[in-house]
Amino acid sequence: MSDQTATTTEAEAGAVPVTEPVPPYEPPYYAVVFTSVRTDHDPDGYDRTGARLSGLVKDIPGFLGEDLAETPGGLTISVVYFRDLAGIERWRRHPEHLEAKRLGREHWFDRYVIHIARVEHSHAFQRS
Repeated sequence: MSDQTATTTEAEAGAVPVTEPVPPYEPPYYAVVFTSVRTDHDPDGYDRTGARLSGLVKDIPGFLGEDLAETPGGLTISVVYFRDLAGIERWRRHPEHLEAKRLGREHWFDRYVIHIARVEHSHAFQRS
């Protein structure tokens, strides 16, 4: 997915990513920003797991959407939006998510940072 962004739906479908961000929602809501640098270990396993998690997170009550981006240098950013902190907590404790986090620390990530932010303002622009 280099040099591209994708919404969850596009990533799941395996389609060529389109640069279309998650739309704004009525605040407040929350953004979980996961920024990582990967190792070269098992890229296929990482990609399969990422696609699986993108499908699972959509079933979490309060899930609003997901934006994904990767830079040419290997920095990956995932922003997952939730209506409330309870949704974030449900996702944090999801068994398959917990297993993916374990595998990530053991194999896939050189380093990562997680930020959880409350969104106070949200708006969009689209060229007509």
